[in-house]
Amino acid sequence: MTIPTEPIGSIPRPGYLVEALGEHAAGRLDADGLGELHEKALVDTIKRLEETGSPVITDGEQGKPSFATYPLAGLTSLAPDGVVIPFADGHTRQLPRLTAGPFRYQAYADSYLREAKKYATKPVKQAVIAASAISLVYPGEELAGYDKEQFIADLVNEAEADIRRSLDAGADSVQIDFTEARLSLKLDPSGGLLQSFVDLNNAVLDRFSDEERKKIGVHTCPGGDQDSVHSLDVDYAGLLPTLFQLKVGNVYVQLASEADPERALRVIAEHAGPDQRVFVGVTDPIDPRVETAEEVRDRVLQAARYLPPERLGTCDDCGFSPFADDTSTSRDIAFAKIAARVEGTRLAAEAL
Repeated sequence: MTIPTEPIGSIPRPGYLVEALGEHAAGRLDADGLGELHEKALVDTIKRLEETGSPVITDGEQGKPSFATYPLAGLTSLAPDGVVIPFADGHTRQLPRLTAGPFRYQAYADSYLREAKKYATKPVKQAVIAASAISLVYPGEELAGYDKEQFIADLVNEAEADIRRSLDAGADSVQIDFTEARLSLKLDPSGGLLQSFVDLNNAVLDRFSDEERKKIGVHTCPGGDQDSVHSLDVDYAGLLPTLFQLKVGNVYVQLASEADPERALRVIAEHAGPDQRVFVGVTDPIDPRVETAEEVRDRVLQAARYLPPERLGTCDDCGFSPFADDTSTSRDIAFAKIAARVEGTRLAAEAL
């Protein structure tokens, strides 16, 4: 048998690209110069991902400013003082705040996919940001002349277009990044905010056919950034039953860094839909130690005690560098972990 294995998304950018992003932001490097370095990093990332043996690859998000804000790059109706996301080590990330409507994406994920497909010899999946994450840019007080109801209608249209354009461009699959899911339970332990997020994302997913949804997945994790997380302390038992309400064919679940993976697997087995494939995280991007193929194998076999092997896949817990300036993990470690995931998954498939 074969067990599918896929990366989640981001690979740490090379030092020259991180430096170039800073130079461009400061006005010392033009768009053409930055574009050349983006392309150089993209070509190297795809080459090295394919060398790991991964049957499916990504562009490593080399061209994205971050996994969350790529649709907003260039939007002028934004202020910098939006929602603050606190991490366990004390650092924060901050979303922008919308100042006027109408709301439209400035970039769609298929632009990254099309560039990757120029150089890839293997199928390419594409990650997109969840509509629920982008919904957080709407301010607490209603905008004059642009109420939240109209904003949500526009957002659903844009989020649908983001997914559909990637499918139309030949994505092997489309992964919706939903890292705010677990965080929402810290903000609202009642689960009301989480349910509203799931309902919003399902409003987008309702626009796709059953066949299309087989190629769409959702990824959940506790938000890795700079060797820290924002919601690992939130109990999975509060998240997973609601998460599996999402109308997707694939669910990518962080598990390698989970304190009690057996307990999480029991919850997954109870709530996963009969037609959903569960990709379990078998490598931890925050842990600097590279897992052995045998460790990965054993994690897969553990999951196979709870999930039918034909509905099982493997992935990394999270992207290795969701924000462009995060260099806490090296590229070499990221590729070594991916190679271990690929080989360990193969060993597990042999054993099963």
